[in-house]
Amino acid sequence: MALTVASVVLTVVAGIAIFADARVLTGVPIWLKPFKFAVSFIVYAWTLAWLLAILPRRSRTGEVAAIVIVGVAVVELTVIVTQVIRGTTSHYNVATPLDATLWAVMGTSIMVLFFAHLAIGVVALIQRIPDRPAAYAIRLGMLIALGGMALGFVMTGGNSGAGAHSVGVPDGGPHMPVTGWSTLGGDLRISHFVGLHALQAVPLLAYALGRWTRFGEAVRVRLVMVGGGAYGVLVMLLLWQALRAQPLLRPDGLTLAAFAALAVATVAASAIVIKTGVRR
Repeated sequence: MALTVASVVLTVVAGIAIFADARVLTGVPIWLKPFKFAVSFIVYAWTLAWLLAILPRRSRTGEVAAIVIVGVAVVELTVIVTQVIRGTTSHYNVATPLDATLWAVMGTSIMVLFFAHLAIGVVALIQRIPDRPAAYAIRLGMLIALGGMALGFVMTGGNSGAGAHSVGVPDGGPHMPVTGWSTLGGDLRISHFVGLHALQAVPLLAYALGRWTRFGEAVRVRLVMVGGGAYGVLVMLLLWQALRAQPLLRPDGLTLAAFAALAVATVAASAIVIKTGVRR
């Protein structure tokens, strides 16, 4: 929760700086990156706090992992803000020894965060959470978020060994507002972003099913599994689209067919689960 509050403060500061500081970097306001990272950490940190709070038993492993996540998050945000103050990029920047060192620190911190997140996922998997739909949602969300986090490593093998997030075009070209995702080529950040936020999306599905439907527990568990599975496939489709150098909003026929097939399969599986549950 301390990290959540700190991220809120950084969001406000960066939001004001977007309008107060006229500098532009890679085609966007220079303070946009810390703003987006701060917002993301608000959601991520709050969700982890909620997850640890609903575990049936306190977990020393989970709490230590959470402290580690707070530490590396602070390091990550500090490097990003430091580079903004210096007027340069933080990611994939090896232009000077200092830039290369800061980029290496960020890469190491993300790897540590990855394994700390994995540790919390194992704790959630082992402990018996009484609410079964929520339990399945948390486990699926943690697993998919772990995969989304791992996709960050895909972006480290691009330009000059420093990495890149665009495919088929240089980083920093024409982009979508706010997100900054490329409108001319593929962008690996999309699948990375969607995957990371499975940690919120799948548990929200479980909450919605419990709050606004009258389905029994068994039906809600199966619907969560269908929804979580579909979400995981969506992440892979977004990665596949980006690797083929396609902008998110300009998919070709094959990509549209794949997304349509996923939608049809999800609706059909959900209908079967509901119909079977009603009969029983």
